[in-house]
Amino acid sequence: MSETTERGDRIAKWLARAGVASRRDVERLLAEGRVKLNNAVVSHPATFVTKGDIVQFDGKVVDEPERTRLWRYHKPDGLVTTHRDPEGRPTVFDKLREQLPRVISVGRLDLTSEGLLLLTNDGALARRLELPETGWIRRYRVRVHGIVDDKALASLAKGVTVEGVRYGAIEAELDSRKGENAWLTVSLKEGRNREIRRVMVHLGLSVTRLIRIAYGPFQLGTMPRGAIEEVPPRVLREQLPADVAPVPTRPSRR
Repeated sequence: MSETTERGDRIAKWLARAGVASRRDVERLLAEGRVKLNNAVVSHPATFVTKGDIVQFDGKVVDEPERTRLWRYHKPDGLVTTHRDPEGRPTVFDKLREQLPRVISVGRLDLTSEGLLLLTNDGALARRLELPETGWIRRYRVRVHGIVDDKALASLAKGVTVEGVRYGAIEAELDSRKGENAWLTVSLKEGRNREIRRVMVHLGLSVTRLIRIAYGPFQLGTMPRGAIEEVPPRVLREQLPADVAPVPTRPSRR
């Protein structure tokens, strides 16, 4: 048995797999003194959790991580992808609280964006799948207003700098055009905050609708708005990169 197995999991990894937050955010929670292990406040992410230990977050006991699970959700517009919104706007997680265990999102869709949002109970998995190094393409259908310049769209494949921010290669294709309104298909690997909207403004176009239709191998397909479906474990094992393949820990209770 390896030393890591004997010592258990680092508490940041354990909490991320339990769906409390991403591993990076867990480190912030530790620094804020919001996590206890066996009734003692934990401040260092290198602390290990072993079988039988009791972990608390904000005074509530956290269940041991379940097997890694992933859901596809057709997010409608009008919801923010955050657990707590300081402006009091409705959130994805409020909407799904009665349908799912505690989950976090793989990336985000902003308030007015729609389409495929992946949700998981494994924070470490979410963080890994967000990284450009994973190589997963995010694909969108984008309705824009303005005059579309085909050459300007093609130039995005080389990357573009907008207000001092360098964006990587973006594949953008014109699907249809009617007057000053057009539909585009836009594909990218990174997906920074409001990247598509900012790049389109840079090209003299305003985005009037943005729908994510694919995230890596997972497709929106014909899911109705607001629908949610769990990805079957077999499909999850087949589609995840080898270094993040899910390892079951205990059966799901929900």
